[in-house]
Amino acid sequence: MPVRILVTDRVNPVGIALLEETPGFEVDVEPTLPPDVLRQRVGEYDAIIGRSATSITADLLQAGGRLRCIGRAGVGVDNVDMEEATRLGVAVINAPAGNTVAVAELFFGAVIGLLRNLGRADRSMREGRWDRSALTGTELKGKTLGIVGLGRIGSEVARRAHAFGMTLTAFDPYASDDRFQRNRAERAPTLEALMAGADVVTVHTPLNKETRGMIGATQLAALRDGSVLVNMARGGIIDEEALLAELAKERLRGAVLDVYSTEPLEGEHPFRDRPDVVLTPHLGASTMESQRNVAVDVCAGVRDFLLHDDLSRSLNVEVGGADTDALPAALRLARRAASIARALLSTRGARAVSALTLSTGNDFASAGPVLLSAAAAGVLENVVDAGRLNLINARQVASERGIELRLGSGSKAPHLRAIEVRVQAGDEEVRIGGVAPLDADPRLTRIADFHVDVTPRRTLMVLHNRDVPGVIGRVGTLLGNAGVNIAEYHQARMAQGGEALAVVTLDGPPPPEASAQLLELPDISRVTVVSFRGDD
Repeated sequence: MPVRILVTDRVNPVGIALLEETPGFEVDVEPTLPPDVLRQRVGEYDAIIGRSATSITADLLQAGGRLRCIGRAGVGVDNVDMEEATRLGVAVINAPAGNTVAVAELFFGAVIGLLRNLGRADRSMREGRWDRSALTGTELKGKTLGIVGLGRIGSEVARRAHAFGMTLTAFDPYASDDRFQRNRAERAPTLEALMAGADVVTVHTPLNKETRGMIGATQLAALRDGSVLVNMARGGIIDEEALLAELAKERLRGAVLDVYSTEPLEGEHPFRDRPDVVLTPHLGASTMESQRNVAVDVCAGVRDFLLHDDLSRSLNVEVGGADTDALPAALRLARRAASIARALLSTRGARAVSALTLSTGNDFASAGPVLLSAAAAGVLENVVDAGRLNLINARQVASERGIELRLGSGSKAPHLRAIEVRVQAGDEEVRIGGVAPLDADPRLTRIADFHVDVTPRRTLMVLHNRDVPGVIGRVGTLLGNAGVNIAEYHQARMAQGGEALAVVTLDGPPPPEASAQLLELPDISRVTVVSFRGDD
């Protein structure tokens, strides 16, 4: 079945070509379909790629039964219901770096236009006047620039501001001291302190619950006299009514707005009547270079996700600072170890998992959250609908089922690339450990108190038995008679003649009656069979 992708809005054709050239992909380009038409058609597609004009609502996501990925050709994803996308396991991929230069250059062009009265000068000249003396402006050199949000775009603005001889201060509680140092910006302790100390204040944050209305009457009142406020991020971050009230006091130099709470801007909006406000129609990313860059970035991200399950670009997966190239084997090990643990608990009669703890060696420390997501998916396999279960929503689904998820700490791992899961169900707990080396398949190294060495692939059978002669032969004969080939057989014991554990890798699942027949053999007390998703 081909992978079907719908491109809506106006996405640069260079990016679309990446998808059209990929074998097995079918791409339909339908710029900005009406919401009702899009909802009727969305069930036909594996992915949607668009810009800000298409709203990806909860209803739309629910209608997309086969939808796996949303691509946003730009930075902001406020037109996407992220909570519902995460719940449904739909990856959301954007293009965070493609428009940074475009926005930074527009910022300086618009601010200089305001400070040097370029709009008024142009109008006066076209009207036949020569108002040179009335159009004296202000320079950027020596002024203080306050940046709200020191991310990619904020940092790009900072670098250029130094070329103009500006002093920098920034407010970003989520940015490291190192980022402030690299941008040669002083850290403002509060947003109000930044507003009070800057000649020009510019906003470069996403629009979310925390930032909506972040700059209101209190913050605007803190602006120093003669200052300029700029918003090229998202409408709704600045309270527009409060800004109009502050501008009416005529103590500010003015404002530059490229984004608005409602777009397009209403025809009779009061901003249009203010000569101290520079208005642009959401032009931040509107350069040929930017449109090409964001289209290529997002289309490549969607392609890699659909082809390789590459979630490194997904906004609703917490990858952290992990090396994504080294993660696939570790993710597979974490998921399979948790799946084995759940199956072993189920064999004991403990089916209601209550807690999952994941611990890692140092090499995977930064990947803890995404590995915990993989382990959560392993615990939930065969318990919930696996069709929508993945790294995106596994932790949320686990939490909804009352499973406590923890990242372990404090104990020294046996290997730098070690992974261990502990799964609890009532009073029972199972511990599974393994290693995911760089140059070989991941291997299980511990099941409960037994040390093992086996690759968890295809179908795994775990036998609890007494350490007596003949057990291995009888198991092999029974499985052979059932037409099941053994790939690996590892026998572990605590002491000679005592309790033992066998881990058997099979080339395929045994027939349903095989487990009952094995339990009839002398000295075998428990049989657990686990088949892994994604293996032939």
